[in-house]
Amino acid sequence: MMDSKDEISITEYQALAEFRYELRRFLRFSEQAARAAGFEPQQHQLLLAIKGLPEGKQATISALAERLQIAHHSTVELIDRLVERGFIQRCRGESDQRWVLVRLTPQGEEALRNLSLAHRAELRSAGPALVQTLTLLLSNMNT
Repeated sequence: MMDSKDEISITEYQALAEFRYELRRFLRFSEQAARAAGFEPQQHQLLLAIKGLPEGKQATISALAERLQIAHHSTVELIDRLVERGFIQRCRGESDQRWVLVRLTPQGEEALRNLSLAHRAELRSAGPALVQTLTLLLSNMNT
């Protein structure tokens, strides 16, 4: 027998579907913007992950793999491709020379800046719908 907490109302299904729709619309925009700038979406995500790491976190391969939610070897392949294109570079950690860190080159900084400006503009437009659907979803979960 199902507990009443395990039941999901039609309103909750609709709110979840609407949120997923709005989220997917933004992600589709992001993928298209990355491709238009000459990047695969995961390459753009890697550039953003490097630049946007939380304070005090090093841009190690494992930290970046975690941020991208991909395997270590896949992260290495992404890094290799962007190093070849001149958007990022590898360097050794200052406190521990065994660590391989990754940082953006000036070319990578510029490419990420341009993509981020486009994303900021899109969020100004699409953001209210995302917030509204998330708010609706969360309010339905609390009832």
